[in-house]
Amino acid sequence: MAKPVVLVTRKLPEGVQDRLAAMFDARLNPADETWYRDGAEIARRATATCAAGILCAAGDALNAATIAALPPSVRILATFSVGTDHIDLAAAKARGIAVANTPEVLSFATAEIAFTLMLMAARRAGEGERMVRAGAWTGWAPTQLMGVTLEGKTLGILGFGRIGRELAQMARGMRMTIHYRNRSRVAPELEQGAVYHDNDDSFLGAIDVLSMHIPGGAETRKWLDAARIAKLKPGAIVVNTGRGTTVDDEALVAALRSGHLRAVGLDVYDGEPKVYPGYMDLENVALLPHLGSATIETRDAMGARCIENLEALLIKGQEPPYRAA
Repeated sequence: MAKPVVLVTRKLPEGVQDRLAAMFDARLNPADETWYRDGAEIARRATATCAAGILCAAGDALNAATIAALPPSVRILATFSVGTDHIDLAAAKARGIAVANTPEVLSFATAEIAFTLMLMAARRAGEGERMVRAGAWTGWAPTQLMGVTLEGKTLGILGFGRIGRELAQMARGMRMTIHYRNRSRVAPELEQGAVYHDNDDSFLGAIDVLSMHIPGGAETRKWLDAARIAKLKPGAIVVNTGRGTTVDDEALVAALRSGHLRAVGLDVYDGEPKVYPGYMDLENVALLPHLGSATIETRDAMGARCIENLEALLIKGQEPPYRAA
């Protein structure tokens, strides 16, 4: 029996690609060419190969038009991500195409990057690294690059899911107090003493550091706007490892320039890989290239989740274990 054809839109870790090639008729993207950004090209390749499944990733153009153009052979979109905001779920459902993701394997790694950005922003690590590389460091000085400590500060976590809770655990090791804003209050055993807020005003006014972990989409677009930034304490720090669309870049830059915000740390961007130009000439912004899940262990585990989803539906005729929609 012929193996099911799986169109793979991105270059994946070698071990993951080897497993895909062994189990499926895998049509890979070994050079990581950027055709995945073009919905028409995704549909064309799926049609040309009679793909039964598409292993996609964040940034792929799987909008309603793309999904409408997919051939009838496509039965599943297995995304190499937890988030599904790059996929039009309603369009997939209307076509009877399953959507499956990779939960529960990238929470710690993404929380690590959020914690890294918190430290970089608070301790001015990016500025210091640039100073050393530029040959501008003239030696230790009592007042050089003084930042602030995280010890004793109040961390506000926007979105208290798996990643937010992992970050809370790390922050407790720095003797930080944890507050959180969520759609609903979580169980006490998950809170572990964290303070829940049911409104933005009390949440934003209580915290020294805001770490954002909310999904993208119309509901959350530019959630952190000028009005909400104004409710943060003067000298607050903002970190975003969720989705770039949740931040109003112009308002954030204005708050940094005015001094209302001390510093910002970003791992995600609206329209990435493009980065809002206003960030580029500000020293008090730490910028990372979407490193949230970028560990060998995590990316291998994400690939394994994708393979499990594809195998279940296309080979075993079962429900994908990590079905998202």
